[in-house]
Amino acid sequence: MKTMIRNQVVLAAIFAVAGTVSFAQSAGDAIYKANCQSCHGSSGTPNAGIAKMMDVKPAAEYKTTEKEQIDSVKNGKGKMKPFAGKLTDDQIKAAVTYFRTLK
Repeated sequence: MKTMIRNQVVLAAIFAVAGTVSFAQSAGDAIYKANCQSCHGSSGTPNAGIAKMMDVKPAAEYKTTEKEQIDSVKNGKGKMKPFAGKLTDDQIKAAVTYFRTLK
């Protein structure tokens, strides 16, 4: 009986953690799709025209830290305009966190 209860508690904990991770991923995913995907591509690989015109690299080629990427999104970099004022700090962090998973 104790084993069955323990297994149920462990299973509930697993579902709770998985649900939390899934929700966090969904928020960043939605923000990325709405604001970043048009230039950086749905899978982190921009189309050739955008890549050349805007000097956008595939996600796997970015060697910058998360903080540097957050600063770039917030303040703009190169041809990318700043998103400060359009997105909150939490939204920017969620989008960057999602983008970093595309590597």
